[in-house]
Amino acid sequence: MQEEIEKSPSSRDKEDELRCPECGSYKHFKDYKRGEIVCDSCGLVVEDKIVDPGPDWRGFNPEQRMARKHNGPPATYAIHDRGLSTMIDSSDYDARGSPIAPKSKAQMRRLRKWDWRSKVADKVERNLSNSLSELDRVANQLELPRNVREAASMIYRRAVEEGLSRGRSMECSTASAIYISCRQFGVPRTLEEMVEVTKHDKKEIGKSYRIIARGLSIHLPPVNSIDYVPRFSTQLGLPGSVQVRAVGILKLMIDGGMASGKGPVGIAAAAIYAACIIENASRTQKEVSQVTGVTEVTVRNRYKDIVEYLDLDVDT
Repeated sequence: MQEEIEKSPSSRDKEDELRCPECGSYKHFKDYKRGEIVCDSCGLVVEDKIVDPGPDWRGFNPEQRMARKHNGPPATYAIHDRGLSTMIDSSDYDARGSPIAPKSKAQMRRLRKWDWRSKVADKVERNLSNSLSELDRVANQLELPRNVREAASMIYRRAVEEGLSRGRSMECSTASAIYISCRQFGVPRTLEEMVEVTKHDKKEIGKSYRIIARGLSIHLPPVNSIDYVPRFSTQLGLPGSVQVRAVGILKLMIDGGMASGKGPVGIAAAAIYAACIIENASRTQKEVSQVTGVTEVTVRNRYKDIVEYLDLDVDT
């Protein structure tokens, strides 16, 4: 059984532990069969004799799993109390499913109220409760995986501790943390998409994420235009041959230095459009523009650059 490690940027020491000493990659996976942590890029065994945190029981159907399960959900940084506190159910029924006596309902309401107040006892906890809920909303709209959400939550927590979010809106800071996490994990999301789901100015989010990254000493890898190809191609309903052709075009452009100084989304959109023409997949510049979020003029100009540099025999 193999499980990909979720890189959490909680501290520099932890980042150094997860960095491969051979190639410097952060991508690892756990092989519980051999008890090893292996680098996904070069295959180096980073650590051996690891502990399997999985359950000590087996269940072959949902009923068995529910009956044998004796622990709650795992701790998560995406909740302000890390999911470790208790919760009083909002329904007025006891453990047997019977309605609570009317004279006990007022007492239960008071217990729920003080239970909630105890969880958000100070200003920092209230801030985290509201902001992490906003972070989860944005992550849901962007359809981000759990590891990206966890890393974004840790980045935001560290930013609050260091005072880097002071003077900025909660939505802008959470969007910045999500964007940084996406860059770390190589998940292709643009600032334009952050603007769309948060309704904040692109310049404001860009400034905020740079301040947080600099303040937390997070070194972000450059955006690779190839990362956008699978996602945009899927949204356009293109076959695999078009994706392969677009990736090949981008590799030639990057190796030749022709992608330098150009927006990665724009060059990826143009490569997809060129691949559509070569592979006879009917997609217009307008369709590509709507999916990628760049203007038709940008798609057209980058497409001309590709045709000119690669000397493609297509109609411009």
